[in-house]
Amino acid sequence: MGEVQTLTMSVEEFYEWQRDQEERYELIDGVPVRLRGMTGASNFHDAILINVIAHLWIALRGKPCRVVSADTAVRTAIRSTRRPDVTVDCAPAEANFYEARRPTVVVEVLSPSTRKIDQFTKLEEYRRHPTLRHILLIDPDSISAKLYSRPEGGAWSDVDLLGADATIALSAIDVDLRLGDIYERLTMTS
Repeated sequence: MGEVQTLTMSVEEFYEWQRDQEERYELIDGVPVRLRGMTGASNFHDAILINVIAHLWIALRGKPCRVVSADTAVRTAIRSTRRPDVTVDCAPAEANFYEARRPTVVVEVLSPSTRKIDQFTKLEEYRRHPTLRHILLIDPDSISAKLYSRPEGGAWSDVDLLGADATIALSAIDVDLRLGDIYERLTMTS
């Protein structure tokens, strides 16, 4: 019986291919992988994303970094790209380019279908990225998050953030966010 051949792509080939697809994909070791859970997010997941984007957009006005959505990819290896829920890119935007040039912050809002991938696989890929300084994992079920930070030339450290008054210190972009602000207009039951 013959071996099943998997067509692999370069990142550039992937971006060209992705333009004609109706769903969003990531490229893992040269193979396009359809994103699970992209058919629709819960109301809380979506509200948290919008709040993160809104607060970062306001905080970054007039600064060199900009906030982008999951439509902008982050290259995590030579033949791999991921699509964080939110990215802060500290390079100028370029027309007809589909990835962050200098991602400095990535944010993932955890969901049942991607929680383990975000907390383990993607986290390790992000930690290897040379320009990333902050990785924020947000729990949509309680007012809590985990922030991983790495100073320029330093080692990664992490802090658990609990409660509305906790501060998300994004020192690499000179922004502090209040955890409660990203849960704005949500009534948490736990």
